[in-house]
Amino acid sequence: MEPVIEVRDLKKVYRGSEKPAVRDLCLTVRKGEMIGVIGPSGAGKSTLLRCINHLVVPTSGRIFIEGEEITGAQGARVRRLRRRVGMVFQHHNLVARLSVMQNVMHGRLGYMNTLDGILGRYAEEDKKRAVSILEQTGLGDFLYHRAGELSGGQRQRVGIVRALMQQPSALLCDEPIASLDPASAQVVMELIQDVCRRHGIACVVNLHQIDAALKYADRIVGMFEGAIVYDGLTGELGGAVIEKIYGKPMEELMISGQMPGGQYGGQG
Repeated sequence: MEPVIEVRDLKKVYRGSEKPAVRDLCLTVRKGEMIGVIGPSGAGKSTLLRCINHLVVPTSGRIFIEGEEITGAQGARVRRLRRRVGMVFQHHNLVARLSVMQNVMHGRLGYMNTLDGILGRYAEEDKKRAVSILEQTGLGDFLYHRAGELSGGQRQRVGIVRALMQQPSALLCDEPIASLDPASAQVVMELIQDVCRRHGIACVVNLHQIDAALKYADRIVGMFEGAIVYDGLTGELGGAVIEKIYGKPMEELMISGQMPGGQYGGQG
């Protein structure tokens, strides 16, 4: 099966820093595959996602979306490639004063001309699809509620539906449950897992919570100081590997008997 996302020898050095945020990074993600990316703060997890979506321009290396290179792309070509890649952010990135429906419909802006987008002239077919997805995700009763009135878990679900409105081939989730309580986090992770499997979407999700990565991801990618130090099946992630990823002995990683990022662990 051809990869949906392919990253080759990625390197990113931010201006004013001598140390690469990511280095020598290679990654392949296939249709319907869910990759959990774990590692300590500063490991380069967010930079990886932002490079894939061209929100950050790599210093070197190449990135392909369904075989088409996005590195070096500009203007209309970038916008066209970004339509294939949905993005879910830690803090939702919703417009609080707008309704749930209005926020969700923003997922169609990449397919519209500027004037139609400004005036909100969305196709009826797209509106019906938005309502259908919101109902499927338990948000059907909140169509006309302002996004700012929702709970954190509900706002995150709206963000996921907005990304799905792009009809993406890939979904990038940057710490989607970092600020949620355990019950809301479970709902959000189950939703991400379900939609990616049902629609064959390649998914890369950054997580501080190792327990969530173990439960929901098909494959684990461990990052440390900008490099991938582990890439393997979820069931093969043992204590020695976790110590390598976090650069500390296991006993230093335990907080109140929990693994780092677990229910009682911090965000890192």
